[in-house]
Amino acid sequence: MLVESRRIRDRYRLLEPIGGGAMGTVWRAQDEKLDRTVAIKELLLPHDHDEHRTEEAKNRAMREARIAARLQHSHAITVFAVLEEEDRPWLIMEYLPSKSFAVVVREEPTSVDDAIRVGAQISSALADAHRAGVVHRDVKPANILVAEDGTAKITDFGISRAIGDVKLTATGEIAGTPAYLAPEVARGEDASFAADVFSLGATLYAAIEGQSPYGTADNPIALLYKASSGEITPPEKTGRLTPLLLRMLAADPADRPSMDEVELELRALLPDAEPGASVLAPTVPDAVPPAVPTVPATVAVPAAGEVTAVSPGARKGLIAVGAGAALLCIAVVVAILLVVRQPPPQDTAAPPASTSPASSTSASAAAPPSPTPTQTPSDTSPPPSPPTTTPPVSPVSSTKTAADALAAYYGLLPGNTQAAWNLLTPHFKASRNQTYERYASWWGQFKSVKATDVKEVGPNRVSARVLYDGGQAETDTFTMVQVNGVWMIDAQS
Repeated sequence: MLVESRRIRDRYRLLEPIGGGAMGTVWRAQDEKLDRTVAIKELLLPHDHDEHRTEEAKNRAMREARIAARLQHSHAITVFAVLEEEDRPWLIMEYLPSKSFAVVVREEPTSVDDAIRVGAQISSALADAHRAGVVHRDVKPANILVAEDGTAKITDFGISRAIGDVKLTATGEIAGTPAYLAPEVARGEDASFAADVFSLGATLYAAIEGQSPYGTADNPIALLYKASSGEITPPEKTGRLTPLLLRMLAADPADRPSMDEVELELRALLPDAEPGASVLAPTVPDAVPPAVPTVPATVAVPAAGEVTAVSPGARKGLIAVGAGAALLCIAVVVAILLVVRQPPPQDTAAPPASTSPASSTSASAAAPPSPTPTQTPSDTSPPPSPPTTTPPVSPVSSTKTAADALAAYYGLLPGNTQAAWNLLTPHFKASRNQTYERYASWWGQFKSVKATDVKEVGPNRVSARVLYDGGQAETDTFTMVQVNGVWMIDAQS
């Protein structure tokens, strides 16, 4: 076929068109130099070939690449390069085997849980974009890609702009889709960060309710008129998401939460149940980590309520937590009960140990270390108080501030994964869906980890620049909480 022999810069072989829109056609292509699949966006030039319009379109594509290149986020499609070929620009981008959220919604109604999962991921990417001064301006289901494993990524920053940049859109041209436009943008005002918040809220609304917050209209102009009024149809199916959704869809931009707040609240709403029956599976790392090293018997067994990792792969999403850790905790508790109950006079001391399962969801109820041979004789004596009520012992327990705690956490890694493992909350565990085996395996690939520029950026909010093996670095923001006097990591963005 002609398409199969078509190449860009004698390097990228076009394979098939996989999408398109007003700005251009998206191709699946092969990067023959790096032997990888990429997505290439071919800019469609104006049909009249007016020189001014053509040059404007080229400038817009270059600007798209510059803006998108600022964003390096696991839930935003990465732009690798921009080329000019056949007298028009081509954007070389990350390829994600996926469906658009619009297609997912059409194929099967979206549950509240699934909408929250997608929203949490996309809000994380948009929050990063906002911190970089970038407004997307066209958040909608068609611009969200969802992979089979549930990973969601925002794409097409083609009509976004950095705050303060010169507009390149033609006079009178509407940058955005009326069904998801914020009221102030529909009235012709400049898009702001609050406009992206509204559009994301409208996207989640439509995914659950089956229609735009503005209802339906016969043509875009009629829909634009409805949007400009700011009047929405109250949602009926959005359940526990409703309070946040109504704030996101507030007519006044000042009444909407920031994207950082949206991300935190969506993560707090993530379901705790296993998502096996969900349309969207939890996210997974890009590559399977190396085999899990054997955990010595003297290492403390991780509690079922303390599963999760903070790592460079945390933003890439993590897999569902297995039942193995929970079963192991139960086995330890049963063993303790049997040992304590063995001498007849001490039967009355056994009941306190049985409270461990009931408190296993608390970070302070971590399972104690497996007993060593020298510890066995003393285990038969009834303890003065239940041993499971003290928090896990670690250097972080004695820290005074949230920033100190985060620095100490990274000080445990990569060598002491067990102690670090116990310093993440059940909420973080549920939101990341992690297992200790995956956690230990991930950290096993690094020789050194160092957190620098650790500072508090808000109430219980700490940012840090983390260096891996002295080279790779990323800056993250963490939400810290105290559990029985111990600082723990509750969220990461």
